[in-house]
Amino acid sequence: MRPIITSENYVYKKEVDWSLLTEGLTLPFDNQVVFGQIMGRFLQRGESKDITLYLGGKIYKAKITNVNFSPKFNRKKDTLQIRYNKNGDLAKALQGCFLRSYNFIKNIRETRITGDKKMIKLPEEYKEYLVIYTTEYDDSYVLETIAADDMTSLKHAIFGKQERMIETLFNYDFEDLSAGILETERTVKIRKLNKKIGDNLKLLYNYHCQICGESIGEEYDSHIVEAHHIDYFVTSLNNDSINQMIVCPNHHSIIHDTNPIFDRRQLQYIYINGLEQKLVLNQHL
Repeated sequence: MRPIITSENYVYKKEVDWSLLTEGLTLPFDNQVVFGQIMGRFLQRGESKDITLYLGGKIYKAKITNVNFSPKFNRKKDTLQIRYNKNGDLAKALQGCFLRSYNFIKNIRETRITGDKKMIKLPEEYKEYLVIYTTEYDDSYVLETIAADDMTSLKHAIFGKQERMIETLFNYDFEDLSAGILETERTVKIRKLNKKIGDNLKLLYNYHCQICGESIGEEYDSHIVEAHHIDYFVTSLNNDSINQMIVCPNHHSIIHDTNPIFDRRQLQYIYINGLEQKLVLNQHL
């Protein structure tokens, strides 16, 4: 039995690029369990509908489209795009939120050789993100910005902290009254994002451990499973779904106690005693 889905759930985290700052973004549909259930009937190929986006307390209109409208693209999976008026009100609002990224990309575009259309990648210290969450209303979504300064603030907040403690904060809702870790205005939204991505993956695996396949507590109608960062978050600051896996508390504790190597190609943990343990469940790595 799955728990009731709350109104505000993770949809997508997008690294800022020129397209996002001017006209829209592509929205891969892989593994977005909550989004699929909230949307109800999935858009057919070529079908569009109007949506409402909330950013900084203001309302913006946009359109979402299933872009698999032509066989010539030969896409195996449906892909959505969110589009808004080029350099319209929403685009300008995003440019203001991500002014550092906007100025960096704009400067390169204006000074590079004519005809050079290579995608401009932001340096690590400039990387910023837009996060999309559902709301209680159909076809309405909240946009939340994570700026470069937010990431810097988080880095300082978790410096020297133990990974297991940080992951506990991500997995469970409680206040850290003693140290105030991740409770500043800048870092709360990143803690929220980590938890929401993990919650989405827990739904994807129906609260089963990817390592052993077990659902701890199932016979008690309880869901005891945790999200684990493959590359430890305290050093990588990577909360993308491809850096998280869902594990039972037993395997989570074993991983942090033994620090095994994760072989991404073979999708297995290699322990210091030579034991190799493949994932028995995987739909996203």
